[in-house]
Amino acid sequence: MYLYDCPRQHYIPIYLVVMGASVLALALLSCLPCAQDSEDMPPNLLNHLCTTWSTLASLFLLCWFISGNVWIYSIYQPNFNQTLTEDPYCNKTLYLFAFWTTTLAYVVPGLLLLGGCCMLVCAFILGKTDPDDNRA
Repeated sequence: MYLYDCPRQHYIPIYLVVMGASVLALALLSCLPCAQDSEDMPPNLLNHLCTTWSTLASLFLLCWFISGNVWIYSIYQPNFNQTLTEDPYCNKTLYLFAFWTTTLAYVVPGLLLLGGCCMLVCAFILGKTDPDDNRA
């Protein structure tokens, strides 16, 4: 829909389409029983192919994500007004969707990490104050 609506950085719509399709394809392919025995292939070869595929797909997604970060954050606060001719524009809906989905890819794991650390600290503190540990 917005494929040609960001002349300022024309890779942003392509980034969103490829990233969405890749993540969807990986999610669907992860449901396949990859490590099951097959009659025409030895089990070790099948496991090796699955591992190789997962590694290559993950490496591609990492590189694509880094590229998307560069394309999105390098033009931060682009011109959203299409009528101005001196500065190339980027559709506001397109850019803000790309910006916030990419930003959330950092915020969500950060919050999960922070929550995990808080749980570990609380478990450590509660473990130190065991009421049955009174030896007076």
